[in-house]
Amino acid sequence: MARAGMERWRDRLALVTGASVGIGAAVARALVLQGLKVVGCARTVSNIEELAAECKSAGYPGTLIPYKCDLSSEEDILSMFSAIRSQYGGVDICVNNAGLARPDSLLSGTTRGWKEMFNVNVLALSICTREAYQSMRERQVDDGHIININSMSGHRVVPQSSTHFYSATKYAVTALTEGLRQELRETQTHIRATCLKPEDVAEAVLYVLSAPPHVQIGDIQMRPTEQVT
Repeated sequence: MARAGMERWRDRLALVTGASVGIGAAVARALVLQGLKVVGCARTVSNIEELAAECKSAGYPGTLIPYKCDLSSEEDILSMFSAIRSQYGGVDICVNNAGLARPDSLLSGTTRGWKEMFNVNVLALSICTREAYQSMRERQVDDGHIININSMSGHRVVPQSSTHFYSATKYAVTALTEGLRQELRETQTHIRATCLKPEDVAEAVLYVLSAPPHVQIGDIQMRPTEQVT
């Protein structure tokens, strides 16, 4: 069912990273249901191909386009944006959903594990954000939206050592989103940036996208009613 306020996005293109499972797959499905062309990327695309077939057989008005991309590789990311530019024009919405957690603590974790988390959770998000913004500006898209899917770990540190470095990368996402908002304001564009945290992220993505263009929803934190902190 079409959601009020989503009409302006119909037939436009959204990029969803980490679209093969979980939140990313749910967001991709929700956007296709609203009539968008969605490029869903992941290192393995078999699940995305299955989801694309499901959306098509269900008669969804949009299209899901699977794209294989290793987000730990800047070369892969740049190649993906180049392909999107040549085949579809460019990105109007960028949903930075991909994330990686490794049980590497601060006192005994591996450098490899730290780098893997940093490369995906921080650098890949930043590269996709930069490339999406440039894609919007070069086509004079002034109503684009960059959505960073974060975690409550980006707002609190729990007493569980295996999550501490991961939490640091998620605090970085919180800071990056606020910094992005400030830089967008300085450029006097109406492109918006929003940071979302679970639980029902797919619904929250539609909520922020359907807000009027003059409304900036900067941050949404959602948690189960029984969760105290």
